Amino acid sequence: MSDTTAEPSQADARAGAPALSHREIITILIGLMLGMFLAALDQTIVASAMRVIADDLNDLAGQAWVTTAYLITSTIATPLYGKLGDIYGRKKLFIFAISIFTIGSMLCTLAWSIPSLAAFRAVQGIGAGGLFSLALAIIGDIVPPRERAKYQGYFLAVFGTSSVLGPVIGGFFAGQSTLLGVTGWRWVFLVNVPIAIAALIVVTRTLHLRHTRRDHRVDYWGALSLSVALVPLLIVAEQGRIWGWDSGRSIFCYTVGLAGLVAFFAVERAMGEEALIPLRLFTNRTIAAASVSSVFIGMGMFGGLAALPLYLQIVKGSTPTEAGLQLLPMTLGIMAGSVFSGQMISRTGRYRHFPIIGSAILVLSLFGFHYVTADTPLWKTMIGMFFFGIGLGFNFQPLTLAVQNAVDRRDIGVATSSATFTRQIGGTLGTAVFLSILFSQAGTKIGEAFKSIAPTPAFQAAVRNPSGGDPATNKGFIQSLQASQQAGGTGGAGSSALSDSSFINQLDPRLARPFLVGFSDAMSVVFLVAAGVLVLAFIASLFLPHVDLGPKPGAATAPEDETVAVAAGH
Repeated sequence: MSDTTAEPSQADARAGAPALSHREIITILIGLMLGMFLAALDQTIVASAMRVIADDLNDLAGQAWVTTAYLITSTIATPLYGKLGDIYGRKKLFIFAISIFTIGSMLCTLAWSIPSLAAFRAVQGIGAGGLFSLALAIIGDIVPPRERAKYQGYFLAVFGTSSVLGPVIGGFFAGQSTLLGVTGWRWVFLVNVPIAIAALIVVTRTLHLRHTRRDHRVDYWGALSLSVALVPLLIVAEQGRIWGWDSGRSIFCYTVGLAGLVAFFAVERAMGEEALIPLRLFTNRTIAAASVSSVFIGMGMFGGLAALPLYLQIVKGSTPTEAGLQLLPMTLGIMAGSVFSGQMISRTGRYRHFPIIGSAILVLSLFGFHYVTADTPLWKTMIGMFFFGIGLGFNFQPLTLAVQNAVDRRDIGVATSSATFTRQIGGTLGTAVFLSILFSQAGTKIGEAFKSIAPTPAFQAAVRNPSGGDPATNKGFIQSLQASQQAGGTGGAGSSALSDSSFINQLDPRLARPFLVGFSDAMSVVFLVAAGVLVLAFIASLFLPHVDLGPKPGAATAPEDETVAVAAGH
């Protein structure tokens, strides 16, 4: 690939940039971080409470729809926000994104089923698509390339804080049957409202940006064709295991998705500079390599993040709050990796080796998770979590910096949104595919575990005389099991666990053993596939070019004099 989009010069990077002091930048950052905190906190709260929500709505296996719907709309909206921000300015759009996100949150509290919750999460996703990409683009507007890693470190602190607070808050609400007359888990979404109000007030008062309006067409046809491409493919990724991957409905989705993809590229090519995602950007080696790497990192990252909380809650029997706290090593890893990489990039001006090392660590971490079983001590799993977080921290900032530094200032918004877009594409596919793998494997693995564990003396003793767990749950399970004993089945317990897994932790531990082993074995498959996907991210990161981010602010004139001196042989 040729770099037809030249790496911007240092002069271009500074030209027209607002001369802001550190205090002014921090003031703007406060508003941006509140907006990002809103979306980041929501993700961690929902993830920690998802099992309780899905059990309450009687559809554990269908929970992928809730995450997938959110990711579909946020993915499609992300490039639109980037383009519209370049045209109309980012402040108004940032306020709009917060408002839509808040409306979606309020609707989620009214959900009566998994499909209705998925629909309302889709509304949330429309807002979330702008919260991340617009905040990162604004930093690209006001901060020189060399310093962006340092300031973006504040954003990673937001993610770290939300990763700690989210599971605790989500676990608290999910653990309440009712609170002020409202079902406990519904507060998971309602809590967004006061945070959003605070964010709107701060953003309105502190985010003062200069913007010159650019009169361009908005590529709505590109957004429509992108939707036609993504939605059917994501639906078949979620439903393929039920329909059959070669069924008529699956083939129809493949066909419509492929047609949408072809239409999207045709529209983008015809729109040229007006395109939602200008195709010329991808002729740049940096953007092409970073985009491919981001897709695969998004897939592996969301695959791991979706499976880990379920492992802790189902297999280890942790409450949502406990599971959130047990994920703390991963949070610490993300923060440590982000802070270290940000400081080193700010000092050296180079970023290439961080995505390479980070991708390798992610591969090894997920491959290590593949060996985690129902009996693996939690401290060993936490070591894997920490290194998984380090790998993510080494990739988050550097890839965004690489893309922002590879374009002119006029394209920072669309370039930043394209980086976020490709990661979300991967995350959307990863969530749909890996949760589909998990629940398609879980029934089989539970059945295999029953065949090997049911004949053991410990299991048979528990059937005759259960001594742990809830007596009523034990009795109902044993009756179901005995009813199907002649056929050698599990009494429908395997399929029941995919609808509502809450009974597992109420069983005598000996009776629950096949479920724990089955779910753990299914998750091992997910981790192994995710590790394989991240090998592709590692390969893509090797194609990132060596690019210097330029001098530190205040040292702009020195390099030119030094260059002349070196050229003269002094």
